[in-house]
Amino acid sequence: MGDTQITDAKKRYSAGVLKYRQMGYWVPDYQPKDTDVLCLFRITPQEGVEPEEAAAAVAGESSTATWTVVWTDRLTACDSYRAKAYRCEPVPNAPGQYFAWVAYDLILFEEGSIANMTASLIGNVFSFKPLKAARLEDIRIPVAYVKTFKGPPTGLVVERERLDKFGRPLLGATTKPKLGLSGRNYGRVIYEGLKGGLDFMKDDENINSQPFMHWRDRFLYVMDAVNKAQAVTGEVKGSYLNVTAGTMEAMYERAGFARELGSVVVMVDLVIGWTAIQSMAEWCRRNDMVMHMHRAGHGTYTRQKNHGVSFRVIAKWLRLAGCDHLHAGTAVGKLEGDPLTVQGYYNVCRDSYTKTDLPRGLYFDMDWADTKKVMPVASGGIHAGQMHQLLDLFGDDCILQFGGGTIGHPQGIQAGAVANRVALEAMVKARNEGVDLLLEGPEVLRKAAQWCGPLKAALDTWGDVTFNYQSTDSSDYAVTPAVA
Repeated sequence: MGDTQITDAKKRYSAGVLKYRQMGYWVPDYQPKDTDVLCLFRITPQEGVEPEEAAAAVAGESSTATWTVVWTDRLTACDSYRAKAYRCEPVPNAPGQYFAWVAYDLILFEEGSIANMTASLIGNVFSFKPLKAARLEDIRIPVAYVKTFKGPPTGLVVERERLDKFGRPLLGATTKPKLGLSGRNYGRVIYEGLKGGLDFMKDDENINSQPFMHWRDRFLYVMDAVNKAQAVTGEVKGSYLNVTAGTMEAMYERAGFARELGSVVVMVDLVIGWTAIQSMAEWCRRNDMVMHMHRAGHGTYTRQKNHGVSFRVIAKWLRLAGCDHLHAGTAVGKLEGDPLTVQGYYNVCRDSYTKTDLPRGLYFDMDWADTKKVMPVASGGIHAGQMHQLLDLFGDDCILQFGGGTIGHPQGIQAGAVANRVALEAMVKARNEGVDLLLEGPEVLRKAAQWCGPLKAALDTWGDVTFNYQSTDSSDYAVTPAVA
């Protein structure tokens, strides 16, 4: 029996084990429909497993197949319910790895449910023995499916209108140390950062309601600080109150209290799961709140290039699920991220229509159908001396968060905030005047520091600090020779 698809029902449905190609999961002449969900998997087949068979196995195990023939297939419209692997190519510069394109009919998925989509696409298939490793590199979600999701509760445009802040990135900082402060001291850090010129302060991912600081105490002291900073500065301020908890009931209670105190924003961690994320987004939509997503735990999916789920896919899911803010990498800080790849993540957050862009890891065109835009957040090991790089990489529509780069300032927290605000405004002014940021940015900062002691101290302290490690997650693509 050959490896081609078996169309004779007597042979196709006779009991026993068939190859996935024979069962109809490899369809090389398939033309994807506009309504199909398209996935690009990076697969590493076991020795002796042909790449097309491995691609067919991915399609099968993420849709309708099991290890043996089941006659109940004939009780379904099986040709529609089977996913179809339709293309398989070697990954450039990665021996033994293959890109496999798989199409899924829209009827395979429940509308408006990231949990259901992920249960299919990354459910059993990543434990499948014929594969040494598998990674979901990118996904094209069709407009018909996009429109079943409500997306961000507030969105980038409306958030700027509520804040009355335009023409520059927003500034934030994470309270440090992230654990151990009392509620009163925590509030003091918030006040100094906001008074010094930051737009937002934030809880970190693992500050919830530990014995040293109950969540209610933190919320009271933080909002007291926010209100006083707003009064002093005349600007709208906020602090991301982390409502992550052990149960949805506790999260709703915490979020409700934050709203009662006048907070404009709450925060959740990625580790709460897709259903909880969508539930909190729905709560924020009903209550006119901004939802900040800390991507805590994403590296367990995204860090390894050969196995897991790319962050660009998680970013797409999170935009549909309903996040207003999303940590999306810095490229120049302490955390993982190749600059072009990270720019691809930012595109996914802010695009109206995502264009294929292989250097940035974007393998599909995707129409967002006017889904609200997410504000990407750059956070992790960045400081004022990198302001020109950050502005050049990410533009205005983002939040730049300097945690240690604010709290660790030698002259104190407020001085750290002043340094960041002056650096940002000097750089935006220079950019608007036509200055080449990458070429002349350091000089712009030095000139600004002549008139700002806190900025000078920041540059003296951190000016030479970099994290120039090789990224583990850059894009793999073959450059097509230009046609003369």
